[in-house]
This record gives sequence, C-alpha cells and structure tokens, in this order.
Amino acid sequence: MGILTHPSKDIIGSKGGELAERKIALLISSSVAAVKSPEVARELMRHGADVYAVISPATEKLVGADLLEWATGNPVVTKLTGQLEHITLAGNSPGKVDLVLVAPATANTIGKMASGIDDTPVTTVAATAIGSKIPVLVAPAMHEPLYDHPIVQQNIARLEEAGIEFIQPEVVEGKAKIAPTEKIVRAVIARLAAQKKDMKGRRVLVTAGPTIEHIDPIRVITNRSSGKMGAAIAKETVERGAETTLILGPGSAEPPQGVKTIRVESTEDMLSAAVRELKQGRHEIVFAAGAPSDYRPAKASPTKLKTRKQKIVTIDLEATPKVIAEVRKAQPGAFIVAFKTEYNVSNDQLVDEAFEILSEKTADLVAANDVGHEGVGFQTETNELYVVDGEKRVTHIPLADKREVARQLVDIVVKHLNS
Repeated sequence: MGILTHPSKDIIGSKGGELAERKIALLISSSVAAVKSPEVARELMRHGADVYAVISPATEKLVGADLLEWATGNPVVTKLTGQLEHITLAGNSPGKVDLVLVAPATANTIGKMASGIDDTPVTTVAATAIGSKIPVLVAPAMHEPLYDHPIVQQNIARLEEAGIEFIQPEVVEGKAKIAPTEKIVRAVIARLAAQKKDMKGRRVLVTAGPTIEHIDPIRVITNRSSGKMGAAIAKETVERGAETTLILGPGSAEPPQGVKTIRVESTEDMLSAAVRELKQGRHEIVFAAGAPSDYRPAKASPTKLKTRKQKIVTIDLEATPKVIAEVRKAQPGAFIVAFKTEYNVSNDQLVDEAFEILSEKTADLVAANDVGHEGVGFQTETNELYVVDGEKRVTHIPLADKREVARQLVDIVVKHLNS
C-alpha cells in the first residue's frame, strides 16, 4: 500500500495558492484563544500551506492534540524527543518550515522568547527558528493590563528589533484579543510573499477603479467598478519588489501601503495622469485595470438641471478618449495588460472579445471576466479571469479572492517577461 494522505488535507488550496508548497509551524501557547488555533490552521491550509502544530503541556489542557492532528492532518509535537523535533521543524535542516507562527502568544511566552528561554516545545521551537533566521510572526492574546505592562511592551520591542513581526491584537472588553483569523492569514501570506522579489527593479503602473463624468455638478455617469482588483494588483507588485504607481478612480478600494497613489475623477484625468507618469520615467509594465467611462455628456451643465417638471431629459453623449491606446503611444515598449469586461456571454465570446483588443496591438495580454456570474468582478471581494495572449492561448484563473487572482495574474506576466 502506498503512502496515504490524511483526509483533512483535502482542503489544501481550496481558497488559493498563495501558500502553496509552504510549510508553517503553528506554535500554540496556553491562552484561552488557543481554541481558535484549529480555525487558523485550517484557513492557512485553504490557502495552500502544510501546517505543523506545536503545543506545550499547559496548552494541551485547553486544546487537545487529537483535535489539532485532525485540523492539520499532521502529527502534533507535544514534547521534544530523541527525534529532535525542534531541529527538524526550525533548525538548519532540509525539511525545515518556511515560517513559524506563534498564535496565540501569551505574555509569558513573549517574555521567554525575548529572553531566549526554551523550556517547552513552543518556546524551544521559537528559539530555534529565531537562531535559524526563519521568519517568525507572533499574534498576542492576553488581558489588556498584561499587554500594556511596560516590561511586556519592552519584550515586544526587543523581539521586533530581532526581526520578529507582531500581528496586533484587537483590544475589546478589557482584553487584547487575538487578531481575527483572516488578518493572521493575510499577515502570513504577506510575510512569505515579501521573500519573493521577482519584480525587483521593475517599474509598474496600475490604473484602477471607475471614472465619473459630470452631467451637472450633482449628477454623474459612472459604472460599478470598485477598484479593488487594481489595488490588489498594485499590492502584489509592490510586495514583489516593483516600484509601483496606482492611478485610482473614485471607487471603494483603499490604496495599499508603499504604493504611490494618484487620485483621479474623470476619464480625462485618468488618461492625463497615466501619460504624465509614463513620460516622467520608463514603466516596464502597465496593468490597465481601470474602468474608465466610455461616454461623457457632450456639454455638462454648470448648474443643477431642473428635472422635477420634466419627464424626459435628453443628454447628448460623446466618446471619451481610449486610455489604453494613449498609454501605448506614451510608452511603446511597455508590457501592457488590458482588462475586458462582459456580461453573460459564452466563454468563447469572452475570449474572442479579448483577442480583438490584442489584434489592435494596444496590449500584450488581456484579462477578461464576465460580471454576469456570481462573485465575479464589480463590488465583490472575488474575481475570475481568462487571460488571453497574442497567440490566443488562454490561461484560466478560477474564482478566488482578488488578492489570489492578482498573484496568479502577476505570475503570468512575470513568466511572459522572463521568456
């Protein structure tokens, strides 16, 4: 009989591959928040990770080893034996983990880590990881007075000086509660993504969000784009080392940290900002993820239109400039990724529409989606793309969190550039 895979591992990668082929040691100290550890482990697995739990005798009273083995699909380290579990997981060994996550971390565990004390499996694996220079993330959980204790804060600062990152707790009800699971998972993904610098030295321009065209000072023509897809792309590229500029229309997306952001309103504004940035310096890659309005009123009213007594109002519309065509003129050598949105069409038609843009020689790749499908595109946290190249080859990025979609799209672009 061959080696069997634990059934609990069936969920690995079900929400994305950001942590694919990554091994994570989950160190669980004896906080009541330890009851959340199986949930944290499972969510890390859903994003591709293989998780190994490590607990102390005190932790085992709160959350049993059997439950954690069920959650992770791996044996749980409850004590250190002649097999040198701490070295296997966090030493300079071939099978070591990629990251150590201490969640939850009590004041006691933080103090021991800061002092180099290793008297439990949790603190020994943590100390070994620090010595091996494996990335360590810590998610504190304790009562607020303990968290605010000056010595605890000194210990946190001391660990931060040593390169350990902290995932800030949520202070509510007099307690510094462990950060939400989603926040912990995102911190792990960001920390490991920071190790991947395949875009270092490159300059990237991203357009994102809708534009608005005024009918009068109050009323506008716009669309339902949120800008979240473009913001996710900008975040992905900057974390992979690129110098990134984001031109962001008035959607609901928040610009990521470390990204130069230019706020715009109209299609003309987006075009002007893009051309200006491109002429100020060479950008190797442009993600035209913005959704500029295709039409604008031929003549906007300088005052509010009085419509109460009018059942029908006629507005003459004129085409707006095509941003992507002007971008190509401004930077002919840039690798341009255009975006194409359709509504309730067949996959074949979607690909054909995308390929038509490529035939115009204004883009190198087209990322197409159909917002008629649930969870795709506008004002959602998820997306699905069909990426088409000049040979009409199609790469399908299945429905996933926009950050995961951005990661896969950037992977495709990097592969094209490297080839």
